[in-house]
Amino acid sequence: MLWESDRISSASDWLTILGFGFRIDLATISYWVALPAIISLLISGIPYLNRFWDVICRLWLTGIFVFFVFMEAATPAFINEYNLRPNRLFVEYLIYPKEVFSMLIEGHKLTLVITFGITVATTLIAYRIFRKRSIVNSPQPRWFERPVLAIIVLLVCVLAARSSLQHRAINPSYTAFTNDPLTNSLTLNSTYSMLYAVSQMSGEISSFQLYPTMKKPQIVDEIRQSMGIPLTDFVSDTYPTLHKQTASRQYARPKNLVIILEESLGAQFIGRLGGLPLSPEYDKLATQGWAFDNLYATGTRSVRGIEAVVTGFVPTPARSTVKLPNSQTNFFTLAKLLDKYHYDTSFMYGGGAHFDNMKSFFLGNGFDSIIEEKDFVKPEFVGSWGVSDEDLFRKANQQFIEKSKSNKPFFSLVFSSSNHDPYEFPDGKINLYNTPKNTRENAVKYADYAVGQFFKLAKKSDYWKDTIFLIVADHDARSTRPELVPITNFHIPALILGDGIAPKADYRIVSQLDLAPTLLSLMGISSTHPMIGKDMTTASPDYIGRAIMQFHQNEAYMRGNDVVVLQPKKAPESFIYKNKQLIPSKKINEDLIKEAIAHPLLGTWLYNDRKYRLLPDH
Repeated sequence: MLWESDRISSASDWLTILGFGFRIDLATISYWVALPAIISLLISGIPYLNRFWDVICRLWLTGIFVFFVFMEAATPAFINEYNLRPNRLFVEYLIYPKEVFSMLIEGHKLTLVITFGITVATTLIAYRIFRKRSIVNSPQPRWFERPVLAIIVLLVCVLAARSSLQHRAINPSYTAFTNDPLTNSLTLNSTYSMLYAVSQMSGEISSFQLYPTMKKPQIVDEIRQSMGIPLTDFVSDTYPTLHKQTASRQYARPKNLVIILEESLGAQFIGRLGGLPLSPEYDKLATQGWAFDNLYATGTRSVRGIEAVVTGFVPTPARSTVKLPNSQTNFFTLAKLLDKYHYDTSFMYGGGAHFDNMKSFFLGNGFDSIIEEKDFVKPEFVGSWGVSDEDLFRKANQQFIEKSKSNKPFFSLVFSSSNHDPYEFPDGKINLYNTPKNTRENAVKYADYAVGQFFKLAKKSDYWKDTIFLIVADHDARSTRPELVPITNFHIPALILGDGIAPKADYRIVSQLDLAPTLLSLMGISSTHPMIGKDMTTASPDYIGRAIMQFHQNEAYMRGNDVVVLQPKKAPESFIYKNKQLIPSKKINEDLIKEAIAHPLLGTWLYNDRKYRLLPDH
């Protein structure tokens, strides 16, 4: 609270955080000590057994105390990166020890040393404290008193763990009281925050449990109406979003497609979008193609960006479908669709493609091949997250040259990684924006430089004239704005380039979901697919546009300047997005609220029932 005191607006908020914090701490401790306390009572008078249990109990208490302290010691670094206490991301990253440990060694040595030192010191102190306490040498209750005391302890622990006499026990939604997610998370402790998130991972969060609900026929009506296409274009009642899309362009041979997904490249780093002057190459390219200057990401993680750009799937409060079990096969992707048109499909990444389950998801859903770090021979530079962006793009260019020699069209997703903490890139490539070298700003500038180098190569190649290129960010850098959904930090660049793409700046509101349908039109692919995004080649110049943004368990739905924010187990709130801020609105647009609610419900429904796919004859 002292560290983040500028986020706490009043004295009453300090008292609220302390009050909720005490209750959460008491609940956390009760969960962990209930069982050993009850066992200690029941066996306290049994010789030998109580001595054995005494050792187990000391180790248990020492272990959980050290774990509590370790989690708090690791919290400041996590808050600096994610603007929240540790949550399920803390656990998910542990699945990839090579990448994460390498990142910590290169970019967070001081954090590692401090956390390790605090944990070791706590272990020694805690063991000495608990070694002096013994159930063997404590006063022994009589045999008939033990079960009565055990029941009393159980009831006290259950009451403390629930910390509520209401239907539901205390939880993060119960303690949330402001529009600032970080301030709300201060009411928790990091052990509780992480374990609560982990407990929800096993039975993935459902939009129907968090947000106001509606019947499935109404969901279908709201979604189809929001898509703005004739109802006669929908081809299935079983798969409610499956519809026909006629390409606005036609070619004798459909175009190749290359999607360049840029790591953490928010609008705040793009000069032409009013950001820092770190993108001279992108700014130059933007004058040569179709630049979407008012486009918004669907989330804050790479897998969410992949989900939106490659599958067109609406975001939900659950994990991205890239990581969920029901979507590992028979789930719609651009690769799966383009396979029907005999495309060669590939994913190229400078690191290990196993990260975030990308490899499994792509190979299970239509991608023919994966090129990853192990496939690069003598790369110029290798960092914590793999080879440099230049190495990646040189390899991509070589692959595209080879692929273009056949009569088979190709689609490739190329995912960069140099702009990722700890921001490692080769020396002598750019004039540094600031010092030291390994800053986010310098990494962005290098990533931009690498994109420029790639297009110099691509424009000289034979495949240039037959290929549509998309440059788009997966998401922005992490946000620290005290808002329910920091919309400014969802603003990202997107640019479509290629022979025959007329230069223009597009200021309509666009979502990442709209990119894939637009690309299909530009490629000359008429198809039947389940994506709900808008084909921007057919949208009118006065099309208002909409964006859907998932931020932890909150979701914002923006149409024009009107925004509806959904929060777990709370009524939807209406806002006006003006001057990069969410301003509460007294005007309640019931139609927009229904539309906002329908989208995450649709995502959960289609995922659970496996209804986001192509039909066999499509």
